[in-house]
Order: sequence, then C-alpha cells, then structure tokens
Amino acid sequence: MLWRVLSNALRPSPSLLLRPALSARQFRPNNFRPASRLQSLLSSASKFRTFTSSVPKPKPAATQAPPAPVHLPVLAPRSVGIWLMVSSTLVFAIIVVGGVTRLTESGLSITEWKPITGILPPLSQQEWEAEFDKYKKTPEFKMLNSSATLDDFKFIFSMEWGHRILGRLIGVVFVAPLCYFGIRRQISRTAFTRLFGLGALIGAQGALGWYMVQSGLDNALLDSPGAVPRVSQYRLAAHLGLALTLYAGMFGAGMAAIKDWKFARGASWSGVDPKATSERIFALLKNPSVRAFKIQATALTALVFLTALSGAFVAGLDAGLLYNEFPLMGGRLAPPTDELFSPHYAKAADKSDLWWRNIFENPTTVQFDHRVLATTTYISTLLLWAASRRPTLRAALPPAVRTAATAAFAMANAQVLLGISTLLYLVPVPLAAAHQAGSVMLLSAMLHLLVTLRRPGAAARAWRAAQASVGKKV
Repeated sequence: MLWRVLSNALRPSPSLLLRPALSARQFRPNNFRPASRLQSLLSSASKFRTFTSSVPKPKPAATQAPPAPVHLPVLAPRSVGIWLMVSSTLVFAIIVVGGVTRLTESGLSITEWKPITGILPPLSQQEWEAEFDKYKKTPEFKMLNSSATLDDFKFIFSMEWGHRILGRLIGVVFVAPLCYFGIRRQISRTAFTRLFGLGALIGAQGALGWYMVQSGLDNALLDSPGAVPRVSQYRLAAHLGLALTLYAGMFGAGMAAIKDWKFARGASWSGVDPKATSERIFALLKNPSVRAFKIQATALTALVFLTALSGAFVAGLDAGLLYNEFPLMGGRLAPPTDELFSPHYAKAADKSDLWWRNIFENPTTVQFDHRVLATTTYISTLLLWAASRRPTLRAALPPAVRTAATAAFAMANAQVLLGISTLLYLVPVPLAAAHQAGSVMLLSAMLHLLVTLRRPGAAARAWRAAQASVGKKV
C-alpha cells in the first residue's frame, strides 16, 4: 500500500503535463533540484497512519488533453497574387515591345547573345562603331539597309537592346520572389513546382529568342534567290507562343491566388451570396448547363490562343501587306485555289508537302487562314456572350461570369476593328502594335472568364471553414 502512495505522489499532475516546455533560462541546474523534491514526497508519505487510499483522484476533465490544433493547408497570401500579376504585366509589355521591334526591323541589329556581359549598351563612340561594323556583316544590312547611318543603327540597336533588357528584368522579378515565397513556405509544394516550371520557361524563352535571331543572320540568305533577310516564321511563332504561354500561366495563377485569398477571408465567390457555403458553390458550378458553358469557354480560349499564334506567321512573312481590303480578297471571299496552294512552295519531289507548306509559308494562304480564324473567333465570342444572356443560363451562371463574358465580347469587337484597320492602312506601326496588344488583352478576358468559372481552391475552402467555425464558437 505504501508503494501505491509513493507512486501516486511521484506521478506528475495533469496540470504539469499541460504546461509548456521549460525554456532554456528556466532549465538551469539551480532551478532543477530533484533531491529536495524527493525528500518532500517521502516526508508527506510518512504522515500516513492508515493504509487506506486517501489520495484525491484527479478530475476527469483535468486528465483530458486539449483539442489538437487544426492543421490548415498552405494558403498563398495576397502578395503572391500581386507578384504574379506584376510578372504577367511585364510579359505583356515585352510582347508589345517585341512586336514594335519586329515592325521597326530592329531585331537583327544585335548580332551576339551575351546574357551577362550584354547588359550594358555601347557607351563610347568607339564601341558604337564596333557594333555597327558587326551589323554591316549581316545579310540584312547588305540586302536592305546598306545606306543606313550610325544614327539609324543606334535607333534599331536601342529597340532590340530594350527588348532584351526587359526579358532579363522579367527573369529577376519572377525568380527572386519565387525563391523568397518558397523558402518562407507561403506557397504549397504543388504551386511551387508549377511556378518553378514557369521560371524555367523564362530561361528557355531567352534561348529561343536567340535561336530565332540566328535564322535571320544566316549568310546562306545571300545565296538564295528571292530570299528576304528576316527571321524564320516558325521560330517567330514559337517565340510568341511561349511568351503567350508564360503570360497565361502567370495571369491565371495570379488571379486564382487573389480570388482564393479573398474567399478565405469571407468574400463572395464570383458574385454569389457571401454566405453561401462551398457545397452550394460546388452545386452551382456542377449544373450541367454551367459545365457546358465552361467547356465552350475553354475551347474558345484555345481558339483565341491559336488565332494569336497565326498572327505570328502573318508578321513573319509580311503577309499583312497583301490584299489590303476587307472582307474580300481581290474582289472575292477567297483567292483562287492555285494561289492558295501554289506548287512553288512544295519542296518534295512528289509534292506531298504542298498543303502544309502553303499553309505556313505562302503569304496569301497565311493571311487567309488568319482571316478565317479571326472571323471564327469573333463569331464564337458573340455566340458565347449571347448564350450567357439566355434566361435559363443567365439564372444559373454566377453574376461575375456574365460580366466576364460581356467583357470578352467587348474586347473581341475592339480587336476586330484594330485588325481591319491595320490591314486597310498597310500595317502602320502604331496600329499593328495595338492589334498585337489587343490579342493579349482578348486572351486575358477569356482567362478571366475561366477563373470566374473555377471552383475555390482546397486551401481557401479549408481556411474559410475554419474561420466560420471560430465565428460560431465566439
């Protein structure tokens, strides 16, 4: 019986179990005296005169551990969304600057690729003359710009240099904060992996840009009859396509992060009642008509991307300088078949490459394809907007979706007007640059529409539920 008394006395109390761990200051030798503790316990045990158990039992409530804290998933703060939107804005800017660089025929002015040492432009007259001498060896100077002066060269050099500097700036603005947010664990592992992939694509974009420029510096152009010293339209399209991919990835992720952050803090989702639960939002977005609308919007977004990509072939072949009328081409809806599919562009002996080479290398066919894609895109945007106005679908769609569909249709109208004006006025630089910017803005409008049709992220739902449970307890 004495052993039971001693064991109960030596057992730590529940309150001690629930105490926080001792700090380094508290855990000192002079604060920890086990001998005195044992003596006091033995002294108290010797006072027992009977062997009946008189030790009070702890209360049941005191022996129960407090509820374990809820481990919430990582929710990206608003700063992550703002950073991604700033990065996408810089990509938007470099797409426009790249278009102006091409329109002013400045892209072949820098004949070397020096990612580190090429940051500084020529600073002295001697350095400018050295760069100009390098440019004089290019096919573009020999075939087109042999009368260019040093001042003319300085202008086109500055355009290309600014384009490259902006690309380096994008790399720094994107990669440095990504490392910071990753180290601070302010983004999930999945999100970090995806964003790291975008960062790798930024580096690949720089290499692809130089690969594109090399195609216009090839001296073999001097020996090719009828050749024009310009970059390959295939490489130009790849360069623009990767830029649009980077923009879409940053813009979409940024909008989603900001939207999730607001939802976690109690804001409404796509204009739905702020008091609506995640289950109600899911049920709303799972409506068959809403899901069909989302599929159509996704397909239209891909069509907008494809139409913008076809514009790169128009630019690369200077196809906008042909058939400067609309909607007809030479007085008819389509050029003659023998002009659209000319045997001149086939290189295989059996003419098996006749179709695809005309589609990508014949300026007439390239412009016709761009017209068809642009018209299809506009009509599809009109139909999608009209569908969102139908009473049955209008009642099912969240309010923000209807607003986004209207914005996309309005941007499609502006883009069509810019495209037609660019064609009729023989591709002036301001209109052509605005038309290229309009394609990115239309893509942005479609991406915004898709974000409004997106479900809240898992982290945002968990944080909102935790906030709601805390509010109920209070």
